[in-house]
Amino acid sequence: MRSRAPRFAVVAIPGNRRVTLFQDAVRAAGLPEARVVPWRAVLRGEAFFLPGESVRIDSPGEDPEVERLLRGVDDPAGVEGSARWYGAFTGAVREVARAAAAAGAVLLDDPGDLAVLFDKRLCHAALGGAGVPVPDSPTSGAGAPAVRGWADVRTLMREHGMRRAFVKLAHGSSASGVLAVETAGAGRVRAVTSVERDAAGRLFNSLRVRRCTTEAEVAAVVDALAPDGLHIERWLPKASQHGRAADLRVVVVAGRATHAVVRTSRSPMTNLHLGGRRGDLEAARAATEAGGGSWAAALAVCERAAGRFPGTLCVGVDLLPAIGWRRFAVCEVNAFGDLLPRLTGLPGSGAENLDTYAAQVAAVTNRTGDHRADSAR
Repeated sequence: MRSRAPRFAVVAIPGNRRVTLFQDAVRAAGLPEARVVPWRAVLRGEAFFLPGESVRIDSPGEDPEVERLLRGVDDPAGVEGSARWYGAFTGAVREVARAAAAAGAVLLDDPGDLAVLFDKRLCHAALGGAGVPVPDSPTSGAGAPAVRGWADVRTLMREHGMRRAFVKLAHGSSASGVLAVETAGAGRVRAVTSVERDAAGRLFNSLRVRRCTTEAEVAAVVDALAPDGLHIERWLPKASQHGRAADLRVVVVAGRATHAVVRTSRSPMTNLHLGGRRGDLEAARAATEAGGGSWAAALAVCERAAGRFPGTLCVGVDLLPAIGWRRFAVCEVNAFGDLLPRLTGLPGSGAENLDTYAAQVAAVTNRTGDHRADSAR
């Protein structure tokens, strides 16, 4: 029996660049345009789905009204409210799942997976439990202590022998609320962060990385972030390209590493929106092999990490290469880590001529065809 091509619905911000890129991929595959279900409709209880739709959940970011509904704050650049955002977001995702199931639609992003992916403490523990190499952390796993402020961070770093650590909002993304902290004895503390304080003392995310040079300054930022929940990870020394710290974003679609980009920076944060640059992927692969490592094994680490979230079609894995490019660790797995315009697939991945969105469309098309063909037999 001939299988029917899938029809997509995408929960997203209408007109957002992510939606545009996904629609381009859908049209290029010769499929009907995806039906956009606005995040505003979801949060107001007005969303609906149609029988047989493949429902993709995309980022609720870059819409001030949606940010207000999720975080309860008016300033989209503000840092506060991430714990409230997490509760509202995961509740909304569960409602999407309920509505999709009731309509006979197929969800491409599992609510349980997303709940773990958007809590760095849970995600870190899940990865470590699955045998994925991750940086040491005193804040993940059963019985992990709560972090109430800088005093707790200082104590945990000392107890775990961490002279350098990343302190992160438990529910942050895109380096929001992240500090790269270095200590060297009592009172000698500094940090690099994109968090800034306005004249009223409120925290907001900047598009530039700045330095905090005193313990009092670091403590003030950490204490202000702590009510929303904090996660601490050992700061691992990373490999470099041309004198710049380097890591990789590896996109895994349907269990297979399909796309990768090297990100380099002169600061500890390599996020491209904070001034990071795309590096040389072929040079990274060559350095891995020359250093006695295995590029295939590095990609397999990313696939193992993604395998911890089997109900989610696509994730972006942040892979940390150690100095020498021989060993790798995973610091984060991102539910919406596929925004890499014009990047085509890795050789041998099956997505060589596809961008990240086209690879997802192809995976759903293949999965739907295989499932319906099996059902017909």
